[in-house]
Amino acid sequence: MLLIKNGFVVDPATERNGRYDILIDDGCILNVDTNIDPDCNCEIIDAGGMYVMPGFVDLHEHFREPGYTYKETVKTGSLAAARGGFTSVFVMPNTRPVTDSEESCRMLMDIIKRDACINVFPVGAMTKGQEGKELSDIEAMADLGIKAVSEDGKSVMDSSLCRKAMKIAKDKGLAVFAHCEDINLVEGGVMNKGKRADELGLPGISNAVEDIIAARDIFLAKETGARLHLCHVSTKDSVKMVELAKKEGLNVTAEACPHHFTLSDEDIPCDDACYKMNPPLRSKEDVKAIIEGIKNGTIEAISTDHAPHGEEEKRGSMKNAPFGIVGSETAFSLAYTELVDKGVITLYELVKCMSVNPARIAGIDRGSLKPGKAADFVIADIDTSYTIDKNTFLSKGKNTPFEGRRVKGIIKKTFVAGKEVIYD
Repeated sequence: MLLIKNGFVVDPATERNGRYDILIDDGCILNVDTNIDPDCNCEIIDAGGMYVMPGFVDLHEHFREPGYTYKETVKTGSLAAARGGFTSVFVMPNTRPVTDSEESCRMLMDIIKRDACINVFPVGAMTKGQEGKELSDIEAMADLGIKAVSEDGKSVMDSSLCRKAMKIAKDKGLAVFAHCEDINLVEGGVMNKGKRADELGLPGISNAVEDIIAARDIFLAKETGARLHLCHVSTKDSVKMVELAKKEGLNVTAEACPHHFTLSDEDIPCDDACYKMNPPLRSKEDVKAIIEGIKNGTIEAISTDHAPHGEEEKRGSMKNAPFGIVGSETAFSLAYTELVDKGVITLYELVKCMSVNPARIAGIDRGSLKPGKAADFVIADIDTSYTIDKNTFLSKGKNTPFEGRRVKGIIKKTFVAGKEVIYD
């Protein structure tokens, strides 16, 4: 048995927000009470002065394995996620081979079983090879246990094909994680279209690139009844559309990433590929809308879009570098610093966005410290500041725009099924 004593428990699923002890046995929460007497056989951890929260759930990560293990592996990616407080993550299918069939899905699941230190859930591709021409074997992957499908990294541009995929996802009880990007409008853009792009002499990506597909996918979800989750929302109009969809009673949810509510395109200092992500850093007006969307509940989840790349790939101009930044090890600290410490939302509400809500959106039995549930939880020091140092990252990727940034909120310990993740 394991007993966590004297911690401040923040667990929106059970409406606990105060000092409690937590007793854990055989990987599950056994009891939560204000004072649990220790058994002589208990291992005791004194969490005095710390906060105890259900493990975070990330709906959007890229572990790169199989195929691109020089960027990241299931082992390094899961360790990095655990360092950031994530105990369950969903990994996107843009690997090599693409996760688009029973065979490729089994391959990834075998790697996960062997190497992951947290709960890792594969997301299946909507089309074969993510080529947008023919549906993948969604039914077979669903039968293996996947919880969601996505074409992340791109959109299924054929609306008829996308609708068919949504219908199958609806029938199989899967969520659809939508990367909203009209590829025909990108036109070689590498950052947000606007004054800063002009100043840097870089081609821009307009808000319409995201907004058009967001609108299309919402309408397709309305028609098919699919559970639609919009990934990495970055524009004010996408926020408005999600708000309208919710008011209409559609099963539509959305996530935001820390970089999209922390930085704007005006914060890009120069032609630095560590500031290149997709969707790009938007205007201050868009950032304000994202923050307001989180505050009023339109945006229910905070995800990372953790996208590691090799160091050489991120050197030089944005014009030649791949899109993406790492995020799993800094997400909680950035969100706490920008949203909680600045009074936008409470820590209780942040835990909803990072644990309870994403677990519900994905349909997994996580995000709670209720007795009988899996003992996936984190212990954090929210009062201590530190400076982000990419050289300390457990991820293979060091491509972050937050190098040297001062933040608050340190994950001290991460537990999965009652066992502490050890970073050896």
